Order: sequence, then C-alpha cells, then structure tokens
Amino acid sequence: MLSLDYIKENIKEVKEGIKNKGGNPSVVDRVLELASNKGAAMAEADKIRSHRNEVSKKLGNKDLTEEERKAFLQEAERVKRRLQETEKKMAVFKELDALVLSLPNIPARGVPIGADESANKIVRKVGKPPKFKFEPKNYLELANWHDLIDIERASKVSGSRFGYLKNEAVLLEFALVRFVLDELQKEGFTPIVPPVMIKHDVMRKLGYLEKDPEDIYYLEKDDMNLIGTAEHSIVPMFMDETLELGELPRRFAGFSTAFRREAGSYGRDTRGILRVHQFDKVEMVSFTAPKDSIKEHKLLLSFQERLMKALEIPYQVIHISTGDMGFVAADQYDIESWIPSERKYRETHSTSNTTDFQARRLNMRYQHGGKREFVHILNGTAFAIGRTLIALLENHQAQDGSVAIPQALYKYTGFKKIGK
Repeated sequence: MLSLDYIKENIKEVKEGIKNKGGNPSVVDRVLELASNKGAAMAEADKIRSHRNEVSKKLGNKDLTEEERKAFLQEAERVKRRLQETEKKMAVFKELDALVLSLPNIPARGVPIGADESANKIVRKVGKPPKFKFEPKNYLELANWHDLIDIERASKVSGSRFGYLKNEAVLLEFALVRFVLDELQKEGFTPIVPPVMIKHDVMRKLGYLEKDPEDIYYLEKDDMNLIGTAEHSIVPMFMDETLELGELPRRFAGFSTAFRREAGSYGRDTRGILRVHQFDKVEMVSFTAPKDSIKEHKLLLSFQERLMKALEIPYQVIHISTGDMGFVAADQYDIESWIPSERKYRETHSTSNTTDFQARRLNMRYQHGGKREFVHILNGTAFAIGRTLIALLENHQAQDGSVAIPQALYKYTGFKKIGK
C-alpha cells in the first residue's frame, strides 16, 4: 500500500498515477480528509486518556476527603464517557484504512502511459520466426499425433480448461523444471516448493483481491485461497519479519501448481492448454533493498531472456502500459513468444517490480545502520510450463510432424526428438 506520508507529500503524482492506472483520483481527497480528521481525533483521545490517568492518580491518594473522592469519581465517569464517545467516532476511520488499501501502486517513471494493452511498447525482438516450407501444425495437432495431451478425457473428468499431459510432454515438463532450477541456482536462487493454499487474509494483504478477485479460487469452508502462482505463497514468507541488509537480495525459484478461474476470458482460448484452470509454473521472487530494485528488475528480465534463448524460441519484450499493468506493480515487462500456427506473439512471461507496496501491507522490513525500512519485492515468470510447451512444440516442428528438442534440454530429457 501507499504510505499516508507519501500520499500527503506527492498528491499530484499519486492522483496522476491512479488516473493512469484507470482508478478514481478523487479518492485521494477523501483519504487526505479522513487522515486529517483521524489525526485530530487521535490527539483528542490521547488528551482525554492523559486526563483520565491524572484523575486515577489523584483517586489513589489516601488523604482525600469523602467530598474530594466523590468529585474525582464523578470526573472519572465524565472522562470515561468522553473517551467512549471519541473512540466511537473514530470507528469511521475504518473507511480510511479500506480506501488506502484500494489505491494501486503508482507507476514508475518511464512506464508507457495508456488505458490498455494498445499502449504497450515493444522494447526489442529477439530471434527470427522460423520460415517453414510447409504449413505449420498447431500444438494440439502435434500433441494428438504424438499422444502428448488429452483434452477430451480431461474435460470428461474435470470439465473445460483442463488437460492430461502424457508421454514425452511429461518428461519435457520435468526437463524444463530441472533445467531452470539448475540455471537459477547458479544465480543465487533458492529452490522452493511452496504451499498451494494460503490464508484469505494473507491474499488480501498481498493486494491480489483488490483487482479481479473473481479470478482467484476461494475455499469458503477453510477461509483459504488457492494460489495463482508460486509468488502468492513465497512473497509473504517473511511477513512481520525484519531481514538484515547483508542478507539481501534474497532470491527464490518456486515450483508449484497454479490455479486460476480465468474469469472474464470466456470464449478466448477455450480449447487446449494455453488458458487453463490448473497449470505448473516456476516463478522467481526477489527481496531487495530499495536502491537495488531497478537493477534487480532488469536482472530478472535478463534471466528470462537467457532461458528463452536457450530454448531457441523467437520472442519480443514488451514494456507494459499503466492501464494494462497489475494492481501491485510499479513497473512491468512481458515476454511474448512466437506461435507459428497463429502467426503472432503470445505472452509466456511477465516480471514486475512492486517496490515497497506489498512489503508495507505485509509489514516486511530490513535493518541497516540501526534503521528499519521496507524491502522491495519483485517477481518474474521463469517458465509457465503449458505455454512454454506450446511455443517449444510449434517452433521446433518438422514437416514429418516430429519435434526437435533444444540442445539445452538433452541431458534432462534423454531424447533429442519427439517422433521418428
């Protein structure tokens, strides 16, 4: 969340940022009004409490006359009523807390300004889309040919937007996971398998219930949420804790199954494994000192690009606009992979710098020189398995329907090609 001090000192910037993210900047005026009233009410309550303590101290005097004691008891009762009335009035300031939590993170300088994805900027294109001398098959045709994915039976068992991975597709998934974990461990990432359910209150503190909450699975009986990415359960690991500056950056590479309702996407990519309710993913999460977070963000993006180059998949890097950016993000980049059958790029990776926005909500700090400040938190996709398999199958197909395996995966798969 944004601190009240930051809002007070940067009113114009905060309003502009909220507007650029599609929010209502007038909320800031209400926040400032309530904050001012709350400050005065708290000062009044403190004054009354101080007076109550003085009266209590005087009542403790054994030398008081009966008349003096009676007068002080009457005064104590008046003070009690005044304090109760003041505290009752302060209940209205719950609105202030709710409004502050409803404000999105403010876009960083240099983020493209625009209402939606049409304002996103292409930063660079890497690799050339393959020029096939044949009409490329889509990944489902290839999967059916080699018995890699079963959508029909998954639909029978679980409904739409599910699939069984089979045969070489399964081995490819775990090859991708082992490959990326090996690569990220070289860069100081700690491999981790996090819980896939978290407390509803923790999800709220993360800031993911403020925008598109219907996309997150909620288990009402348990008051728990299924995670939509490993980031959801890795980020709050150090909630209410203080790290040491010398420990930073702390980097984690988390493998988990992810669950998403895909609300609002009805009619789009309904068949196959591009947009599903359950998928596996390796996610990067980094905790840094504020002065290092911009550099760390660039580093996470460079790791993503290194992984894409290793898989020999053409891609483009997109700088996400204010209107298309996530609620908690101050800056965001996506990587889109070339999909031959569609003759266009599709998103496979995303990386965001959330600055101290989530750390404030989670009370997560670091200590240096006797001072305690909020850490900066970043996240980024390493591999979303389903989408990576789609790009891999389509870009490395041959005319006979076989699929070549990138050399970087040879030692993990045990085979160099799918098909004869």
